[in-house]
Amino acid sequence: MKWKIGIIGFGNVGQALVRILHAKKGILKKKYSFDFKVMAIADPIKGSVYDENGLDLKEIVDLLNTKGNIRDYSRGITDLDSIKMIKETNTNLIVEATPTNVKTGEPGLTHIKTALENKKHVVTTNKGPIALAYPELMKLAKENNVYLRFEGTVLSGTPSINLALEALAGCDILKVQGIVNGTTNFILTKMEEGMSYEDALKEAQRLGYAEADPTADVEGWDAAVKTVIIANVMMGGDITIKDVDRKGITEITLEDVKKAKENKKRIKLIAEVYREGEKIKARVSPKELPLTHPLANVMGAINALTFTTDHLGDVTIIGPGAGRIETGQALLNDILAIHRCYSCSH
Repeated sequence: MKWKIGIIGFGNVGQALVRILHAKKGILKKKYSFDFKVMAIADPIKGSVYDENGLDLKEIVDLLNTKGNIRDYSRGITDLDSIKMIKETNTNLIVEATPTNVKTGEPGLTHIKTALENKKHVVTTNKGPIALAYPELMKLAKENNVYLRFEGTVLSGTPSINLALEALAGCDILKVQGIVNGTTNFILTKMEEGMSYEDALKEAQRLGYAEADPTADVEGWDAAVKTVIIANVMMGGDITIKDVDRKGITEITLEDVKKAKENKKRIKLIAEVYREGEKIKARVSPKELPLTHPLANVMGAINALTFTTDHLGDVTIIGPGAGRIETGQALLNDILAIHRCYSCSH
């Protein structure tokens, strides 16, 4: 199988994937028998290009290094928008890496639907479509006999979804607790070191962990979206973001952090999904954890999830929850998983 990849969205994550594919082409072929070409890239800002014979990744990477975009790529068709790219090119696997929109899921939702309807496999890091339309998208993938994977939507490159669905297959997951937002974890870590909330937030913004408008992080919206994905994908729930009982960290004071420390506890913004009878419940809120809890010692911008299971008790995975290369790795992980699944079934 020759994989013909189209990439929609060429910001940090899409670029990271291309850099990884370029650097590791030989290793991927040798180790995984993964044979591929990137056929098309579509981005309204960075540039769009399609070549039916495949793009020269060295030239793409060189252009990114020198100009920060690919608008001067030397050949191919340059006027395709994302929908035309999906429908009118010889791609068979679409990477959807446009920014997350948690209100409508667009434009990612339309990209993913269009690709699946056109019988093209999809990998995405876009949280919006998965949080808003997971059952519909999985049904569409099944009807068209293609795969949809989205590892990077919860803990970036740290493989939490694969762990839940594949490595823990056969276990009942009774509860999931986690630190799923690196920005808030960084802020709380700095507050424990003595910084005020305001100064810790400024430092997070300076380092690029927090946006100029940090609302999505500090008010718990980002964590809530990920909690919906955890609930629906990992625990078979059927909830929306409105069902998540959400509280952020904006009211946490330095005094609160100090008091918790004195009591041998640590405040963390915890996403939690649990069963209550037949229902799946979800919440995001600051919690005081005893220092013996596996999540209590996860510091800085690192993320973690603890799965409470029937057969294994608690299983915790810790790793980076953001970053361009890390999220690019999540896309590669999903691409290779599809390659394995396709190879096994053919």
